[in-house]
Amino acid sequence: MDESTKMLFVGLDVHKDTIAVAYAPDDRGADVVSLGIIGTRQCDIDKLIRRLESKGATLVFVYEAGPCGYWLYRYLTRRGFGCSVVAPSLIPRKAGDRVKTDRRDAVTLARLRRSGDLTSIYVPSVDDEAIRDVSRGREDTMRDLKRAKVRLKAFLLRQDLRYEGRANWNAAHLRWLSRVVCPTPAQQIVFQEYVRAVTEQTERLQRLESELHELVKGWRLYPVVEAIQALRGLELTGAIVLVAELGDLTRFDTPRKLMSYLGLTPRNTRRGGGDAKAGSQKQATATRGGCWSRAPGRIDIPRRSVDICNSAWRRCRRRSKA
Repeated sequence: MDESTKMLFVGLDVHKDTIAVAYAPDDRGADVVSLGIIGTRQCDIDKLIRRLESKGATLVFVYEAGPCGYWLYRYLTRRGFGCSVVAPSLIPRKAGDRVKTDRRDAVTLARLRRSGDLTSIYVPSVDDEAIRDVSRGREDTMRDLKRAKVRLKAFLLRQDLRYEGRANWNAAHLRWLSRVVCPTPAQQIVFQEYVRAVTEQTERLQRLESELHELVKGWRLYPVVEAIQALRGLELTGAIVLVAELGDLTRFDTPRKLMSYLGLTPRNTRRGGGDAKAGSQKQATATRGGCWSRAPGRIDIPRRSVDICNSAWRRCRRRSKA
C-alpha cells in the first residue's frame, strides 16, 4: 500500500476525566494496539495527535456517544481529522461477551472501525444543539411539574382532603387549594411547600416556553418548524420539539428511513405487533401526540398539499395504533 494512503483507525473510550486509546493499522492482519489512558485536556489530545502522526498515516477517530457530548468530535474535525460518533446500542458484540473495560472498548472501536462495521450517528451543529437543549430543558421541567403535582395530590389524599370539582389545576381548583387547612401546623407547612413547588415549576415552564418560542425565530431550521405546523396536531411547541430532535431532515433519503428513525414502523414479526421501540422517546411522544390530535394544522397550505399531509398522517396514525 502506498505510504500516502496509509490510515490509522483510532478508537477512543471517552469518560469525564480520562480517555482510553487504541489504534488499528490498515492491514487487516495487524493487531490492534492499546496506547493506554490519557487525560481530556486539549493539550492531552494534541500530544496524542502528534504521537500518532509520527507514524506517517492518516488518522481516523471514532468514539461512542455518551454523556460527554460532542466536544471531542468538534475539536478533531476542526483540526481536519476524520471522526465519527457511534451509538453504543449499534456496536456489534459477540454473544456471551460480558467483560467490559475501557481498554477493551477502545480496542473494539478501533477494530470495528477498520472493518467498516460501525454505524455513525448524526452530530448536530452547535446552534442546533442549543435549541435542542432548551427544548429538553422544557421537557425536564414538565416532568418535574408532573411529579410535584402527584406529590401534592397524594399528600391531600392521605389527609382525606378531597376536591369535589370536575377538573384539577384550573382556577377553581387553585382557589380551593388556597383555602385548605391541614389538621396540624406541621402538616400545613408541608402542604404549603408542596403548593410552592407546583407554583415554581409552573412558572419555570412558562419561562422556558417563552424563551424557546423567541429563540427559535433566529434558528436556521425555523422555516421547517413553520412548515410542519401544516400537519394536524402539531402546534409551535410540538413542531420545535420534533425538529430539534430530528435535526437536518435532508439526512433521510426516504420517508421510510425517517419513520424508522422515529420508531413508527411496525415490528417485523409473524404476528405483526406495535411500533418498533426505536428512536428518541421525545420524538415518538411529539409524533404520536400529533397523530391522535383532532386539531387542524396551524399553517395554511394549498389544497393538494393538505390532501398529501392528511394521507401521510392517516398512515402514521394507523402505524401508531398498531
